[in-house]
Amino acid sequence: MLNTQISIVAPLYNETESFPRLISRLNAVMDESPLSIEVVLIDDGSRDNTAVLMQQIALTDRRYQCVFLSRNYGHQIALTAGIASACATEALFIIDGDLQDPPELLTEFYRKYQEGYDVVYAVRKKRKENWFKRFAYSLFYRLMRSISYVDLPLDSGDFSLISRRVADVLKQMPEESRFIRGMRSWIGFRQIGVEYERDARLDGESKYSFGMLQRLAYNGIFNFSEYPVKLITRMGMITLGIAVLYLIQTLVKRFIYHDVPQGFTALLFVIILFSGVQLIALGLIGEYVLRIFFQAKGRPLYVVREIIRQQERQPLGSLNNSKS
Repeated sequence: MLNTQISIVAPLYNETESFPRLISRLNAVMDESPLSIEVVLIDDGSRDNTAVLMQQIALTDRRYQCVFLSRNYGHQIALTAGIASACATEALFIIDGDLQDPPELLTEFYRKYQEGYDVVYAVRKKRKENWFKRFAYSLFYRLMRSISYVDLPLDSGDFSLISRRVADVLKQMPEESRFIRGMRSWIGFRQIGVEYERDARLDGESKYSFGMLQRLAYNGIFNFSEYPVKLITRMGMITLGIAVLYLIQTLVKRFIYHDVPQGFTALLFVIILFSGVQLIALGLIGEYVLRIFFQAKGRPLYVVREIIRQQERQPLGSLNNSKS
């Protein structure tokens, strides 16, 4: 779409149930807005009817652009593909396809953008999820804020509006283990949060399993914090201190009280302690080595099977970051 001011970017994975509601609300937002808006939908290798529904809407409504990835790459990579494909000249509005992020907030976010902010991110003041998820999310955000070397806002996810220049910088960042909300904070520029009440998921089930959430958390911790490496040093110093104290106790018993230490239990404790510390240290180092290994391969972040843009079908090959 020519002279597009705003691109709404929405990754989708198995969203057949919520798709009609999503399109209805996006259409309402575009119809009521004076802005020139396009919608970029990204199919992240869906196994249901999502891709077919996307094709139908792209071929009947010129405001929709659809990107079909060759397989399931995960939410962060799908979002990266959408950012690379967006044509907006002013800003990109990033939402989730499950409508927990209300697209109607575009007007409020864009107003902040007009005030000079390059990043307008949503702050969740209330979540309608089970208590365990709420607790886990809250704990993670506060942990990240305390150990990260960038200023990560609390209770803020990928739901945001970013300026064209922020999107262009994101396209230049080639890391394989992506944590976009952290990358967004690292870029800088003027940023501001807008509070909102996160809606409950209306249709279908969450596509983020516990394992996927754990991987996302690891990407945030190991990509934006030096703490894990420093933790190894601290654990080493603590265990060394314990060993020194135990040695002093042993010498006192031997030379002052003439008591021969009963060695088996103490020796077993020391072996288990040091073994545990060593395994933790190896695991932490391994997380960094694993990320270096995948990054060093230099593979494209994703492969696009097809793009439908302005009612034209365009088969594409392998894409890296900003190629489209």
